[in-house]
Amino acid sequence: MSELKGLRVREMTLADCERVAEIRTAGWQSAYRGLIPQSYLDGLSAAEDTERRRAYLAQADDSVVNLVAEDAGGELVGWACHGPYRDGEVLTPDAELYAIYVHPEHLGHGVGRALLAESLERCSLAGHGRLLLWVLKGNGRARRFYERAGFLADGAEEPFEVEGTTVPEVRYARPLLR
Repeated sequence: MSELKGLRVREMTLADCERVAEIRTAGWQSAYRGLIPQSYLDGLSAAEDTERRRAYLAQADDSVVNLVAEDAGGELVGWACHGPYRDGEVLTPDAELYAIYVHPEHLGHGVGRALLAESLERCSLAGHGRLLLWVLKGNGRARRFYERAGFLADGAEEPFEVEGTTVPEVRYARPLLR
């Protein structure tokens, strides 16, 4: 668990699912505007995401870690999730940052950095050699965020399809200290 300027990062609980779904939905609608079809973004439902998150957490094992960031007042303002890197259906010795979202009202306040730092620390302590992640190629803000944190695009790209629109993703990697 880490704390920074009144910000507290801790593991997510079932009670956090509704707010995490709101953060994730608002994050998608903000970060991916103009990159993903607007009809898809408009159709995102925090209520549906809440139920998926509750079902997932209820049956999750310890290999996937969900973290939340709380501000000084106890409001959840960010969420991150990491676990083993998936190469297709095969898990590798590397770790993957599956998601990191900060509520749009809290961007630029260190929430993302705190969540990323905690994920990096936990993945390193778990013995992973690298942390990998996928980011939309056109998401310049996120790419700059990861690059400032020491991640580099490694040349791998994959198409991500949303409502018939292909959106390219690029993979970033960062070595972890052991």
